[in-house]
Amino acid sequence: MTAATRDISVGLDIEVQTPTELEMQIAVARVPGIRLDEELAVTLDGEPVELEELVDPLGARIHRMQLTHGDLEVSYRAAVETGGGATPVTPHDRSVYLRPSRYAESDRFFALVGSQFDRSLPAAELAREVVGFVASRLRYVPGVSDVNDSAIDTLLDGAGVCRDYAHLTIAILRALNIPARLAAVYAPGLSPMDFHAVAEALIDGEWVVLDATRLAPRQSLVRIATGRDAADTAFLDNHGGSILLRSYRILATVRGDLAVDDGAGLVRLP
Repeated sequence: MTAATRDISVGLDIEVQTPTELEMQIAVARVPGIRLDEELAVTLDGEPVELEELVDPLGARIHRMQLTHGDLEVSYRAAVETGGGATPVTPHDRSVYLRPSRYAESDRFFALVGSQFDRSLPAAELAREVVGFVASRLRYVPGVSDVNDSAIDTLLDGAGVCRDYAHLTIAILRALNIPARLAAVYAPGLSPMDFHAVAEALIDGEWVVLDATRLAPRQSLVRIATGRDAADTAFLDNHGGSILLRSYRILATVRGDLAVDDGAGLVRLP
């Protein structure tokens, strides 16, 4: 993993229509070896909003706020350097990330993997075959899927966006007895720029990042949040009231040359 500095900039324009509790995951995860210079500002009708920060064991940060109604403006910027460290692996990981989940229902993929993949292959080779399979079966089509679509829906539709690619990859890997999870990331080089989602697989005792969309180099990704699937990593989560996301903007860049990813190597995401 290169130590080049990544620059992140995010803006959200939200109409809070009725009183609500809003949770937001846009801040860069605090993980071992990362150096982070950041600023987060949130205002409601021009007045600062009090934020409660919740940090999960993998460093993801939820910012929770209690809101009445009005115009919510969010501004986040960060300069990020990574020191090349790998995400720690715990004994709990294998148990959690082999289970079926809301969007990656791996228990429905056993027949498919039995006919498509040679289970005797090493995990690293199987993972590369899964990425190739997903890339060949799907077309990247914005707007073709919605927030309710799962891995099965994506396979049947034959199209989706990054979270759909990640969910299908994760479901197949779990069905092959390879623990897998989803990481929400910032992705320098992504076009059009947006929040991005990739899969991670536990291979030879390390978490490695897989991206069947092949839309951005994995070496430059910046972790936001990690979970079983997109239900755990949404950038906005609204409880009890009503909001309207009017617009948002994201910019993620690398100082210097953007990495070149041939898609073949094993890449680790801090």
